Amino acid sequence: MKKKLIEVALPLDAINSASVREKSIRHGHPSTLHLWWARRPLAAARAVLFASIVDDPSSHPDKFPTEKEQEQERERLFGLIEELVTWENSNNPEVLAKVMDEIAKNTGGNPPAVYDPFAGGGAIPLEAQRLGLEAFASDLNPVAVMINKAMIEIPPRFANRPPVHAGRDAGFFAERWTGSRGLAEDVRHYGQWMRDEAYRRIGKYYPKVKLPEEEGGGEATVIAWLWARTVKCPNPGCGAEMPLIRSFDLSTKKGKEVHIGYTVNSANRGIKFFIKKGKSKEIEGTAGRNGGRCLACGTTATLKYIRLEGKQKKLDSRMLAIVAEGPGGRIYIEPSNIQISALDGIRSEWKPEWDLPHNPRDFKTPNYGMTSFSDLFTPRQLLALTTFSDLVTEAREKVLTDARAAGMEDDGTGFEAGGSGATAYADAVAVYLAFLVDQLANHQSTICSWHARNTQLRNTFSRQAIPMVWDYAESNPFCNSSGSFNNLFERMIKAFDNIPSEKTGLASQKNAEIIKPPAKMMFSTDPPYYDNIGYADLSDFFYVWLRRSLKSVFPSLFQTMLVPKAEELVATPYRFDGSKQKAKDFFETGLTRVFGRIAEYQHHDYPLTVYYAFKQAETTENDRAGLPVSTGWETILNALMETGFQIIGTWPMRTEMANRAVGIGTNALASSIVLVCRKRDETAPDIRRSDFIRILRSELPQGLRAFQAGNIAPVDLAQSAIGPGMAVFSRHHRVLESDGSAMTVRVALGLINQVLDEILNEQEADFDRFTRWAVVWFQQYGIQEADYGVAEQLANAKDITVADVAAQGIVVSGKGKVQLVSRDDLDPDWEAFTDTGVPVWMVTQHLCRKLQKKGEEAAARVLHAVGPQKADAARELAYLLYSICERKNWTSDGLAYNGLITSWSEIERLAAVYKGRETQQELFS
Repeated sequence: MKKKLIEVALPLDAINSASVREKSIRHGHPSTLHLWWARRPLAAARAVLFASIVDDPSSHPDKFPTEKEQEQERERLFGLIEELVTWENSNNPEVLAKVMDEIAKNTGGNPPAVYDPFAGGGAIPLEAQRLGLEAFASDLNPVAVMINKAMIEIPPRFANRPPVHAGRDAGFFAERWTGSRGLAEDVRHYGQWMRDEAYRRIGKYYPKVKLPEEEGGGEATVIAWLWARTVKCPNPGCGAEMPLIRSFDLSTKKGKEVHIGYTVNSANRGIKFFIKKGKSKEIEGTAGRNGGRCLACGTTATLKYIRLEGKQKKLDSRMLAIVAEGPGGRIYIEPSNIQISALDGIRSEWKPEWDLPHNPRDFKTPNYGMTSFSDLFTPRQLLALTTFSDLVTEAREKVLTDARAAGMEDDGTGFEAGGSGATAYADAVAVYLAFLVDQLANHQSTICSWHARNTQLRNTFSRQAIPMVWDYAESNPFCNSSGSFNNLFERMIKAFDNIPSEKTGLASQKNAEIIKPPAKMMFSTDPPYYDNIGYADLSDFFYVWLRRSLKSVFPSLFQTMLVPKAEELVATPYRFDGSKQKAKDFFETGLTRVFGRIAEYQHHDYPLTVYYAFKQAETTENDRAGLPVSTGWETILNALMETGFQIIGTWPMRTEMANRAVGIGTNALASSIVLVCRKRDETAPDIRRSDFIRILRSELPQGLRAFQAGNIAPVDLAQSAIGPGMAVFSRHHRVLESDGSAMTVRVALGLINQVLDEILNEQEADFDRFTRWAVVWFQQYGIQEADYGVAEQLANAKDITVADVAAQGIVVSGKGKVQLVSRDDLDPDWEAFTDTGVPVWMVTQHLCRKLQKKGEEAAARVLHAVGPQKADAARELAYLLYSICERKNWTSDGLAYNGLITSWSEIERLAAVYKGRETQQELFS
């Protein structure tokens, strides 16, 4: 069996850099077709698939007999991957041709088909198709299936066809309509018709606003109406309307600060709101996690009281302000009677009146009496969404008529039945138009809020939940700002530019436990992360609108009233009467069945790759020896082991931006760990616990050094170490305990973590004696002061004194106490150029300070000055100090060391730039 490149080496830095950059791309990215949660970056999926197919040079000793020649060939393949993952090369024909040639060369012209049984947002099948591979995607969730059809099934079926709205003449310009351009042009045309027709029908409910004279007068289009939910003040002597406002700020942009001011009428306790320039002096609004505050009398309304009012249907709303499109930017205006009266008599013929899921973790509105999907929308929002949904059906009829008139053949077979004529084409265009309704729903609910810093709308799913929102923003679908039909529409059209259409794909609704592919395939998948995301519950929000728009077009896909949930593989206790054990058993049993199916159909020439992003510390428990383990990791590893797979290796793929909502100011896991698996040899031997620990101590350091050399963030290191650790465990038939019983995955994980800590601590030997002293002191006391006598004892053991340590700037001592110098107290003007003997401890602390205070360039000057040997030692120390901080739960210190490693590649690059400048100066001096 030939080893594949992914089983030996990868250019992680290049893949991770491309993956992180991709997260900030909003225009032209396929993800803009439809929202999905926790998508994998396309760059990472592309690289993993390619490296799973291409042989490692060591598999060809006849071609590459020496290690040097093998390494040279790996570097060539790395260069190809680096080109491949670059966003601008997504559709570069020259790069893709080279990659496909390489795949053909390594597969004898017969590359494997790729199957993802948890297709979700479709990154893996889409990138398989981009590499010229046949792609199969399946998912239990009909919303996910629809997304995958829109990316891998529809474009190839109607590739290289002219748009039908232009009539028969469009065919004369066939060269213009390569790939999915014709399809995109039709989506643009009929989408614009939908927008114009919707405005004709309901535009009167979205009146323009009159601008004040100081703003130039005239009229302007409204961007959003800002509302606050209200309850009656619980004070019997007051009883005023009590607006629940998160913040009074409307804009906090520098030089453009605007906020809502208010006055209270002492006679009738009425509250008048007005617009005022400048930032609000009230740091907090009137509502938060603990309840609300009455502006009229100051009485506090508890959360319990507000919830009770909500359940009794006594929550109301009041318009606070209007945001308009002014000639020079955003304009904030007080509500007028015209704007308020425009809402009179609005009603929708249809509402999504299904109950919200019973998911207390992710859905908070039921606590306030908002229990159905229709409760999440205002009457005007419901009218807009039902109008656009109706227009999807009407637009489909127009497409069908135009397609027949343009000469497209038609046998009346729809897309779901496998048709490729006019009827199927009309179905296909309707899919993208229905997606637009979903995108609007994401920006047209009372869970949307106003982002004062960016002065724009924040959509419903700014995170993977439906929270309770006190003051909300109602977007105008007919403006041109974020959240409008035009804005969402343009983003969707651009996505077609990066959707391949040369190779056919198939997306189907299937339970992953009972898949039955037509042949042996290469599997690559991103399974559910234990209980992290409730995909079925969340996607109901979109399903109710998709079903309304497409039920007649895809009857089998939308036959259920809501998304199927009973078979969904998530370990959510609320589905099992609160039992965590039952939820765990359900998840593990189901996942084992899935991997059993995969084992049956996995092509023996290629490894299985599994993405997993579950941080151990998030649900850590202890095994019988008190070693930390993770239930999430335990379940997936158990499932793989029980179905005969062994872990060959793991690759941490950096997949999250540092500024994502869940990660700001935290050490949140930022990588998906890609597990590379092969079927275990049936003759694999048993080993004893002591042998397992011995082999771990022998092999884990090498894997750890490779991860550190790749600048894996410390927060991801423990997850990454699972790979080489479980590789030892899983390549044996059993690891036997002293009593003869088989070691469990839970115990193995705990031992891997224990050995990892030992290795990190052993790296101390590489440090100078001052640094070794500082590490020991930090482990015991952190940055708190402690007794001088203890400090001197520790110092003498390393043949130094406290005075010596203080002379290095590491500590301050006095009055019988010793304390580490904090980073904030370090000399801000310190430069390593004049201090070549500085201990590694001080180099690391100065690097953290420079990075935090002055950025990567300042840190790079330090790195350049101290030289590569001390720089490597500083990086090792940052890993060690992070592990200490995580064990001690010292979050702020841990963040500094994690941030240093995360930025290391860029700091190194900048340091090389400084070295290059010095070399030039020497040449010309």
